[in-house]
Amino acid sequence: MEENETEELKASVNAVEFIHGIGSRDLEDCLFADSLVTVSDSGRELGDFSVSVTKASYNEELCYMLHANSHGTIDDIPCGTSIEAYISRNLEILEENHHEYVKLEKQTVDRKVHIVRQDDQLVVNRINSEKEGVKTQTLTFPLSSLKGFVSEASNFLILRILARQKTVPEYMTFQSFDADTVLSKSVYRALGWKKQMIGEELVDIFGIERTVSSAKDSLATWHCYFMPDGHLASRVQLGSPAIMKLLHLPFLLDGVEKDHIPVFEKKPLIWEEDMELYSKFLDRKEELKADYSSYIRQRPELKALMADFLQFLLLRKPQDVFSFARDFFAPFASQSPSGKSLTN
Repeated sequence: MEENETEELKASVNAVEFIHGIGSRDLEDCLFADSLVTVSDSGRELGDFSVSVTKASYNEELCYMLHANSHGTIDDIPCGTSIEAYISRNLEILEENHHEYVKLEKQTVDRKVHIVRQDDQLVVNRINSEKEGVKTQTLTFPLSSLKGFVSEASNFLILRILARQKTVPEYMTFQSFDADTVLSKSVYRALGWKKQMIGEELVDIFGIERTVSSAKDSLATWHCYFMPDGHLASRVQLGSPAIMKLLHLPFLLDGVEKDHIPVFEKKPLIWEEDMELYSKFLDRKEELKADYSSYIRQRPELKALMADFLQFLLLRKPQDVFSFARDFFAPFASQSPSGKSLTN
């Protein structure tokens, strides 16, 4: 790569300043889930899209976990994308799994990308499964060369923060990966305000455009519109026949509506037989439930991973479930629970 090309791929000054200016409160305000429906131009439902951000821990480092999921059928072809990532408090990727598939009539095109921070570099493993076979590739990038880098996962956090600030710095440019995992430019631009019907209400929403350039001289552009509190109202990739829309207003994070979340009182139970024995049984049952729930809450990646696996399983309906599970979890086989390779 020529020196002038390397220079062009650097993040803009205002992009780096934007990341450095993100405070803990900005990130705390992004801890919520969005759920949208994918529809065609005619309004027919094609699938669903969801993205959530929660607090997490990675190798004893406090961080944030993002899980995004999109599944549906476009032009009668099942397809989907899943992203699961651990993101540091300064939006650096600690580890990210990105899975895409398209289920054609005679074959399934499957693409998996695993990104992990190891020492002073970012390691990227790609696995592409097509009719010709499985192709694997490993890339490494020095962290010193990734100042102002934004992955697909951290992009969702940046969009939420920008939406809540209701402004986008002019010509804000980050480093990012294109569809072929080639380091490219990612440019954000404000689209301004417009109105959208959500449920039975006409709501003001703020738009942000993100364009990722490609080494093949092509552009991928997304238009996302947000409610004032950062909830996603619509998302579309330009050129796609489908758009993701919010159908019902969520409870707002700011303002009075947050306090109107209904509270359901616990109804008293009525025992008709051996109350003492049944009471002991229930006590033990609650202890176990609390223990299991605590374990799951401390490991949000478990729920996200199993939900993703079940969705793929039900969508593809394989005859050999064991082989399907083995292939699905294969990318994780070389990773220890701490996020490092077992061979290290």
